[in-house]
Amino acid sequence: MIHVKEIAYVRYSAPDLDAMQEFLIDFGLQPAARTADRLYMRAAGPAPFVHVTERGDIKSVGLGLVAVSEGDLHKLAAQFRAEVKDNPEPGRGKIVTIRDIEGYQVDVVHGMSPLEPIPVRKPIPLNVSNEPVRFGRTKALEPGPSHLIKIGHVVLKGPNFPAQLDFYRNVFGFQISDSYFAQNEKNMIAAFMHCGLGKDYTDHHSLALIADAKAVIEHSAYEVIDWDDLIVGNAHLASKGYKHSWGVGRHIYGRQIFDYWRDPFGNKLEHETDGDLVNEDYVPDHRHISAEELSQWGPPLNPDFMA
Repeated sequence: MIHVKEIAYVRYSAPDLDAMQEFLIDFGLQPAARTADRLYMRAAGPAPFVHVTERGDIKSVGLGLVAVSEGDLHKLAAQFRAEVKDNPEPGRGKIVTIRDIEGYQVDVVHGMSPLEPIPVRKPIPLNVSNEPVRFGRTKALEPGPSHLIKIGHVVLKGPNFPAQLDFYRNVFGFQISDSYFAQNEKNMIAAFMHCGLGKDYTDHHSLALIADAKAVIEHSAYEVIDWDDLIVGNAHLASKGYKHSWGVGRHIYGRQIFDYWRDPFGNKLEHETDGDLVNEDYVPDHRHISAEELSQWGPPLNPDFMA
């Protein structure tokens, strides 16, 4: 088993890179690099890119993971009879590419060169209840896209859920934060997983797995500055006529404030903010799945949300 510290990026395939780029800019990403057949988009943080689109048929391709050490790459390569290579994509470093149980491409990278972060405003402190913190200051927000700081998590669907769950736990050291079951408690059908970093706190889930008849990236999620930034981005995407999928609401598992949209090819992307952080001391919850279990508050689940 190796250890990973975060999601690096998500990888899709689509026939029109121009249409994808236009949407992703409105969603809050910025172009990082582009070739004749690949589009790389970055967030405001230092990651070289967080979203890749390869020219081709509409398809969920896979994801990238950041290994804790280069030694982890060599250990992984030996286990899967793969090769540690020079990474040919932006950021360079080293890479090992394997396939998971469902056939997703999994790139494991280390040593990618960071970019200079894109300056963004600071989060706006909230004057909550009897503990105000903002005195004598006001802040008017300009309309426009949300400001995406990093990729937060990726959710993978597939028909081989138990084997896929074992794969990500035993190969990459992911740990279950919380999970859902159907019919009975032994029938787990969804798991929200954090990077296994011991006592170090990390996102409640960097990866989630869902049992489904079809292997597809259910969605990829991106962290925005704060609540206001999420709402401003919501208004911007609505003004552009993009398809809204669900939100705004607050999840139960992870507690993120969420807002979901569809890109021009039907892929689901999420704006998120104010999520939980956990470590190895976190005690997982295991609940019966239902539409009401997916949010603490928010609008009813759209009928096509899980499609």
